[in-house]
Amino acid sequence: MLRPYDLGHTQWYVLQLLAINGPLNQREVTRLLEVERATLSTITGVLVRKGLIEQLADDADQRQKVLRITAAGTDLWSTIPDPIELITTVAFAGVDPTDLATAQRVLSEATERLVNHRTENK
Repeated sequence: MLRPYDLGHTQWYVLQLLAINGPLNQREVTRLLEVERATLSTITGVLVRKGLIEQLADDADQRQKVLRITAAGTDLWSTIPDPIELITTVAFAGVDPTDLATAQRVLSEATERLVNHRTENK
């Protein structure tokens, strides 16, 4: 779905974060996407070369970088279909809403327990 737009899924997530939240510190993007710093650096470099985002020095700390979507990135973002919405629509078509709510609650609780376990065992 993203291939016609020359985007990978992690690139899409970076654009989504910046389109919705505005400029973000690169360290914050790494934390929100739960990717390695090196992975985000590679993705950032690609998106900068494509002209979709800018990487700027943070006003408060020049060593830190802030990511901001460009006008070209905003234009592209407005044309990209939401892959999460499509996946959800296809995957859960015809599923009883009560069953879906139960599955969502169970998976959300399981994810929270895993995150807490990981945090406690660092």
